[in-house]
This record gives sequence, structure tokens and C-alpha cells, in this order.
Amino acid sequence: MSPDARSIVEADLAAALAASPKRPLVVGLCGSQGSGKSTLAAALQPRLEAQGFRTAILSLDDLYLTATDRATLAETVHPLLRTRGVPGTHDVALAHRMLDALSRPGTAQLPRFDKAADDRAAGSLPVEGPVDLILFEGWCVGAQPEAPDALATPVNALERTEDPDGRWRRFVNMALAGTYRTLFDRIDRLILLAAPSFDIVHRWRTQQEDELRKHSPAGAALMDAAAIARFIAHYERLTRHILAEMPGRADLTIRLNDDRGVIAVERPESPQ
Repeated sequence: MSPDARSIVEADLAAALAASPKRPLVVGLCGSQGSGKSTLAAALQPRLEAQGFRTAILSLDDLYLTATDRATLAETVHPLLRTRGVPGTHDVALAHRMLDALSRPGTAQLPRFDKAADDRAAGSLPVEGPVDLILFEGWCVGAQPEAPDALATPVNALERTEDPDGRWRRFVNMALAGTYRTLFDRIDRLILLAAPSFDIVHRWRTQQEDELRKHSPAGAALMDAAAIARFIAHYERLTRHILAEMPGRADLTIRLNDDRGVIAVERPESPQ
């Protein structure tokens, strides 16, 4: 993420905070795997705090259901729900509790998820509330459900072979239309980091896995190329939908090239 983009987003959020009496301001930061959401959020936090705005980062990745809970979903609803990622595999009630806790005095214990272990970590991150700004970041933060008829045609081999009747994708879509809608309705300002296309996501996710490998203990369950391809197939449908649909309503869309460089910044009132 270029410094210019950080400055643009920083100025945008500072202006929104100055104009809004609501505290905390909940900012949704959406982007495909590897697009730089976490990097941007981490860079924005100290810059905004230097301006006097108490800022917290809440990551959708840290809100995944435990491995045990996802195993239960896999047995009772659909086997594909064992894999973390899609709507329906997060603890939405926990997300609401964290947003509430960050809105009032006291210590909010933000959860952490261990991707190498594919399970929720034992520890948590204490954050003193109330804060002025919550950066709520995640690959499908703010997403809207697809039209039901759009679910009929599989988008990849995973859907064709492992979800031939569409039961998994209907479950995901219903989650977006239900509990996730109430969660995303709490977002005051939506920012999208827009990949040039879904095709780049495999490379970006591979780079993420390489970084994870550098910092993971020996024996951690990390993914090889085939596993990464299968993993991101779970994300393909909704990622494509977000890239097509969200720019028309996001408060700020930052368009990226293949190397995550910023090529355009768009707002609904004055696209560039």
C-alpha cells in the first residue's frame, strides 16, 4: 500500500470523524485475500492516534468459529463449512460483543485466530474503551448477498463437484442476508481495496502463506500450492461479486494493480 493511499484514507477518516458526532465511528475495510487490508489498518492506527483519535482494529479473521464448531457445521450442514472463510464460519455474536465493548468504558478483550493452527488462539488483545474509531477489516466486510438466481451456476470446479445442488452456496448467501447483514449494518463508512481481478488472488495468497511459513513453528499445518488453490476456491464466488458490486456503493474504492500499487481512488460522487 503506497504512502499516498494511506494519506488519502487517513484524511478521509479524519474528516469523517470531525463531521460525525457518533462514537465510535465503525469503518469497514474490505478487500480480497492478500490485498493489504491488515497492512493498511496497522499503518492507519498510529497516524490517527497521533491526531488524538483512539483507534482499535477488529479483524474478521480473528472472529472465525473454532475448529470444533466448524467441524460441527461440516457434519450438520455441509462438509465445505469445515474450511474457514465464507460467511457462516464466523462468530457473528462475538463480533457484536466486541463492537459493543469498544464503545464503552472498560477493557475489551479482542480475540485472536491462529491461522497456522487453523483455530482460535488462547490469548486475546486488551483494548481500553471507549474508542473513537474502529477499523473493522476483512475480506468480505460489508458484502451483500447475491440474487438467488445467481447461485444456480457454479463458478469453479469446487462448486461443481462438491456443491452440485448449491446447498453450501445457498447457506453462505442466507448468512449474508441474515446475521451478517445486522453486523455490517453497523458500518458507518465502507472502504474497498479492489484487486484488478480475482485471478491475482492466488499469487497474493501464496505470498501470505510464504510469510506465514517464515514465522510459524516447525510442524505447523501450512498449505502447499494445491491446497492454496483449493482454499481460495471457497472465496471465489463472493470475491467476484464484491469486485463487481461494491464499488458502486463504497464510500471509498482504492483500485490496485497486480503488485498492490494504487492506480485509482474513487468516490461515489466523483469517480476518478
